[in-house]
Amino acid sequence: MEFLCYHSDRPGSMALRDELLPEHWSYMDRYAAEMIARGPTVVGDTPTGSVHIVDLPDPAAARAFAFEEPNYQAGVYRDVMLRRWHNTLGRTMWDFPGGRTGGNRYLVLGLGAGQAVDLAVPPDPDELIAYGPLLADDGVTWLGTAALLRAPNPEAARAVLTVDRYADIEVHNWQFGGRQS
Repeated sequence: MEFLCYHSDRPGSMALRDELLPEHWSYMDRYAAEMIARGPTVVGDTPTGSVHIVDLPDPAAARAFAFEEPNYQAGVYRDVMLRRWHNTLGRTMWDFPGGRTGGNRYLVLGLGAGQAVDLAVPPDPDELIAYGPLLADDGVTWLGTAALLRAPNPEAARAVLTVDRYADIEVHNWQFGGRQS
């Protein structure tokens, strides 16, 4: 089962985040084989959150992943969004043909309820790094759509979704994560 976990940073937690970096890496290394995508949301060079898309056995394992994370345990994060997710592209971020660098990267979260929308891969998938519906724990009830993509600007990133069909759409600057080799 695939899950999207988005930890939002607590204001003023950068020093604690930096202090916990070795513990965070050690924790994430345990999930390397299950990782579909990962990386920080940022404003400039300052992290504002962390995205992890992982393939885990069940919702209990996903909750353990999200809430046992060292930054969460220490209070770096303000809140956590954890949702079932479906990997519509069928690949990891490391398979993205555009590579790790170049261009602007974004996390787009379309939050909604009711009639599902944007279930199919958009017509021009070349700039998509990860894409799929956000689902309730039952794996069926649609709660929105999440995308990681390369786009010229936030407005173009937002346009990957059918804008008028969501209660809210968040667009965050995002960077490829993982250890730099």
